[in-house]
Amino acid sequence: MRRAIVLFNLGGPDSLEAVKPFLFNLFNDRAIISLPGPLRWAVARLISSRRAPLAREIYAKIGGRSPLLDNTMAQARALEGALGAGHRCFVAMRYWRPFADETVQAVMQWRPDEIILLPLYPQFSTTTTASSFASWDRAAAAEGLAAPTRRICCYPRQSGLVAALAELVRDARARVAGQRHRVLFSAHGLPEKVVAGGDPYQWQVEATVGAVLERLAAPDLDWTVCYQSRVGPLAWLGPATDAEIARAGQDRVAAILVPVSFVSEHSETLVELDIEYRHLAERVGVPDYVRVPTVATHRDFIAGLAELVRAAAAGSAIRSDEGGRLCPAQFVRCPIAASGG
Repeated sequence: MRRAIVLFNLGGPDSLEAVKPFLFNLFNDRAIISLPGPLRWAVARLISSRRAPLAREIYAKIGGRSPLLDNTMAQARALEGALGAGHRCFVAMRYWRPFADETVQAVMQWRPDEIILLPLYPQFSTTTTASSFASWDRAAAAEGLAAPTRRICCYPRQSGLVAALAELVRDARARVAGQRHRVLFSAHGLPEKVVAGGDPYQWQVEATVGAVLERLAAPDLDWTVCYQSRVGPLAWLGPATDAEIARAGQDRVAAILVPVSFVSEHSETLVELDIEYRHLAERVGVPDYVRVPTVATHRDFIAGLAELVRAAAAGSAIRSDEGGRLCPAQFVRCPIAASGG
């Protein structure tokens, strides 16, 4: 049995010249801006032109390119090692190379007996996982890829992910031992209207945090869930991470920032959390600021991904980390619900 595992992530520009087209691809996605095609194209062109100068400054701070592909490739190689012979991992990015069509071609050349689609978004959203799956399906259909395909929709409470996060939080807490501190579980933001439309992302973020807290077994821990990376004038999920940092300053407690929805380092961890929010913490009087690293190639996280792959290979065509649907019924955008699961 030759099994191909396709790891999905958003992607990032590989040069400063790629920043503008990367942004255009992002905002031209109907999952991000739900306008008719020609109008969405025009809006995406306008937004990407306006945001490109600032975005170039952000990427210039981390070497002029996104490290996301390198980090994802490292996860792919680690997962291959955990799965053993007969498995090969491929990477498909949504908004920059390698795009889905390039990865489909690479998978076809390897001639697998089975394909498993594994998003590196632990919490499902129509704006991430669903968009990546749709892009893959279009590319696979265009190239005539016929191998049986299973897909993992989400794994917010997967034991390996939770164990890795809990260990990293413990390490961070040890660094502020003796100080009053607050743990800020920071997830990427999402417009409130997306959640109101049945997207389970917020529920799943909170499920991840709940599982980590249970693993930590620290009932007196001061913690909160917050959201970063807001863009545009819409109402977004809250509270905002920067507002929670300001509150930590008011309360004179150390802040431990935990990227709970990101599994790889990229601009939103290396710049937004490490530089911008650290400066904010200094300005508002936070006594100490500790940023927890992403799970990356943590042994427990990679072991957890391997468990997901094995379970998917033995189970249904679409599954969560718990085998079937795990979200409450009101989240109608769940792909398992759509498939009748």
